[in-house]
Amino acid sequence: MKGPLVSVIIPTYDRSSVIGRTIENVLQQTYSNLEVIVVDDGSTDDTQSVLNSYGERIQWIAQENAGPAAARNRGIAISHGEILTFQDSDDLWKPTKIERQVALLQRAGPSVPCCLCNTTMNFAVVTTSFESAPIAPALGEGIWTNAAEILATRCILFNQAVAVRREALEKVGGFDESLWSLEDYDLALKLSIEGPWTFIREPLVVWCGGMANSLYQKTSVEQISLKENHIKIHEGFLARLGDLEQFTELRKMIRREIKRDYRQLRATKLRQMGGWSSMVAGDFLHQVEHWRSSLFGRSPWCPKMEVVALDGGG
Repeated sequence: MKGPLVSVIIPTYDRSSVIGRTIENVLQQTYSNLEVIVVDDGSTDDTQSVLNSYGERIQWIAQENAGPAAARNRGIAISHGEILTFQDSDDLWKPTKIERQVALLQRAGPSVPCCLCNTTMNFAVVTTSFESAPIAPALGEGIWTNAAEILATRCILFNQAVAVRREALEKVGGFDESLWSLEDYDLALKLSIEGPWTFIREPLVVWCGGMANSLYQKTSVEQISLKENHIKIHEGFLARLGDLEQFTELRKMIRREIKRDYRQLRATKLRQMGGWSSMVAGDFLHQVEHWRSSLFGRSPWCPKMEVVALDGGG
């Protein structure tokens, strides 16, 4: 029996050297009921020639450069899938990624908005997105019952690793196009209060985002803008929570994170002001924040990932 249609949306910008590899990788998925949509976000190289070479195996459209959030939303708008997935133009999936995520979502039922899998991250030392967070599910796969608490206190690589139901994605409004970075973290937070998630502990994604001209490289340089985005996201999420009693503890977590965001922004600005005294003060405040985070991570107040088996599995 053929499963639900899955849309794979790939934004790309000046990646003609690698976009073909990524498309081929997606087409090798063991799940066959796919539509592949590539959004060329204003490329100036020969990306479109590469895309044309795939004929009817993919759909692609071009737009003026508007950023990855706008490109993904454009792909969502023309897609037809019941489940949507997102891939970056320089990353790779294991062949069973979509098949396993769809199967888990089908077993879990419509109350579960999305499924997140683990990701191998190729830094100087190879790690995974779950280890970096850190989260350590006791089961290989199942239901994740406290995604909102975890995401309120840390980021987890999301875009490449998620499969999300269209209904849930449309309900939360898709990607915030005003964010030039962390738009996936913003979306993850919004989805985290739409119901429990499913998860897969095995890394089914290979992240290669450290290549030249990647967004990761940009964020490592533009630290002030990155901290400002954190503040905007957390304050927006706090407003989204409203005054519902069920979110009392979650609001406390987010308020604590907002205070931390502002402290980190102040430290970053000091470091970039120039002058010996400002740099020393900024470095000191950053070190203090590092100590605070380390202490919080080991404290009983730091939420741990809570999971349960699905259908007696795990």
